[in-house]
Amino acid sequence: MQELAGRTAVVTGGGSGIGRAAVLAFARAGANLVVADLDAARCETVAGEAREVGAGAVGVPTDVRSDDDFARLRDAALDAFGQVDVVMNNVGVLAAGLPLNIPIEEWVRILDTNLLSYVRSNLVFLPLLLEQGSGHVVNTASTAGLYPYNYDRMPYGASKGAVVALTESMALYLRPQGVGVTLLCPGPTATNVIEQIAFHGAMGPVKSPDLPIMDAAEVGDLVVQAVRDDRFLLIPHGEAVHDILVRKATDPEGFMDAQVEWVQR
Repeated sequence: MQELAGRTAVVTGGGSGIGRAAVLAFARAGANLVVADLDAARCETVAGEAREVGAGAVGVPTDVRSDDDFARLRDAALDAFGQVDVVMNNVGVLAAGLPLNIPIEEWVRILDTNLLSYVRSNLVFLPLLLEQGSGHVVNTASTAGLYPYNYDRMPYGASKGAVVALTESMALYLRPQGVGVTLLCPGPTATNVIEQIAFHGAMGPVKSPDLPIMDAAEVGDLVVQAVRDDRFLLIPHGEAVHDILVRKATDPEGFMDAQVEWVQR
């Protein structure tokens, strides 16, 4: 989808962080924006920022755990712009704590938000993209879904690993029908994700990937370019993560031994 001018992009989690950065990057490319976020004020603020750079934009408060909210989001996009061309599923909440301290209710909340929201999105938006025979879906996962580097945020890693598998299967189905798919796996990025973390009891060694922190705006620009290039796998940290994945694939036992040792340091 080289030409984005006049297209319409729907971005969930668009009120902050990578979602906001993607909204503004699509706006600079000439797309119309539908900004979905649980926080109504953030929705309107980011939609206003998109309008300031010349894009058509509306904010739609959306709880991604609600089937009805997704239907309303689709209808709002069609009412405002008459079509949907790009759907970016970009939400993520975390629970932190030792594995035995995180209750089942938190697992349910995180899987409902981080994984099933993408399924809900598919059910309402994929029929539109398939009917027109064009479009693009961007699913935000994480490096946490590609390889393990902590155990104190286990539900998050599990949910993002599931998003990786979901998105790979989506590509098999959608690409032959003219709909592009991008799997975004960001590493450390400057966002407000700390607002979404629920802490449970004592913490183990707090480990994050040994990668530099990226600016969200840079990731947003990379997303737009990936849509233009019809690129499947987008890892903003590039070669550093690639090298890790090669080690994991070529020597899985040695890789896990090294990760266990690293986490315990």
